[in-house]
Amino acid sequence: MLPAIPDLRQLRYFVTVAEEKHFGRAAARLSMTQPPLSQAIRSLEETLGVELFARTKRSVELTPVGADLLPEVQRLLAGAEGLRPLAQSLARGEAGVLSLAFVSTADYGLLPLLLRDFGARHPRVRLELTEATSDVQVDELVAGRIDAGLVIAPLPSRHATQLSWLPIAREPLVIAMSTETAAGLGRNGGSGGSVEDPRAEWLDTPISLRDVADAPLVIFPRRLAPGFYDIIMDCYGVAGLAPRVGQEAIQMQTIVSLVSAGMGVALVPQSLRNLRRTGVVYRPLSESVPAIETGLVWRTAEVSPVLAGFIEIVRAHAATVEAQPAASRN
Repeated sequence: MLPAIPDLRQLRYFVTVAEEKHFGRAAARLSMTQPPLSQAIRSLEETLGVELFARTKRSVELTPVGADLLPEVQRLLAGAEGLRPLAQSLARGEAGVLSLAFVSTADYGLLPLLLRDFGARHPRVRLELTEATSDVQVDELVAGRIDAGLVIAPLPSRHATQLSWLPIAREPLVIAMSTETAAGLGRNGGSGGSVEDPRAEWLDTPISLRDVADAPLVIFPRRLAPGFYDIIMDCYGVAGLAPRVGQEAIQMQTIVSLVSAGMGVALVPQSLRNLRRTGVVYRPLSESVPAIETGLVWRTAEVSPVLAGFIEIVRAHAATVEAQPAASRN
């Protein structure tokens, strides 16, 4: 048999008597008669196994145990009174926890914008952020270990009925190369040209994949990002080239670091230009290349109020991106 525990009604009676130091006044304040109040306090003392009040015919005083217990009970009651507004905030998505994963490419453009807007509108929601590749995120979603993820399309077809997809942004690929490689190409694909200033206008001049066809390719492993991998390989295929994979890495930061070390070149989303790394420059491609699509994915059957609020932010951002002219997005 479980031991008896005090109920909130008894605890409120205790606090009222402790504040009034008189059963009659406490009963009047509680809109009740004195006998049931006295009986409730006795029942509380029996439940706790201690005396809370020292009673005489003229006064009621807290015992040392009662005095020490009073602030604890007051804190407990304050917490209980906060349950209703907390529950309502949770139901409205104004409080709670959102577990969100993201691909490394989102960290340099999309993610900061979404988190800023969401934090401004939902300051009481605690975010749990995890960086992971798209395949890992899908597995974590299906297993119920995260609420949503920012991934690169396409999604695995085997999970199509379980997951919802909201495209957010499409961006072209650019080529990341070492400053030494860029210096060899120069301003117009020939020799010469300074690469000291990353803001130099010539860095916006498109170059062809053929200009770097002999350079090893640094890329994600296909098993971790098959869609992204195939898009990059198709770019070479359309140009009539057969790339030579030099290194593989699972994080964009690592790929760019390998490029800076002269290990090859990489095709990366345009937002990676925000990742400024010494020894690396980014150039647009003259070939027509597919856009990389990043979007939000979540379990269709499980949308909490907090997640619904984040989806609303994402939809608004996606609508803004779609409304921009193509030139401004590229």
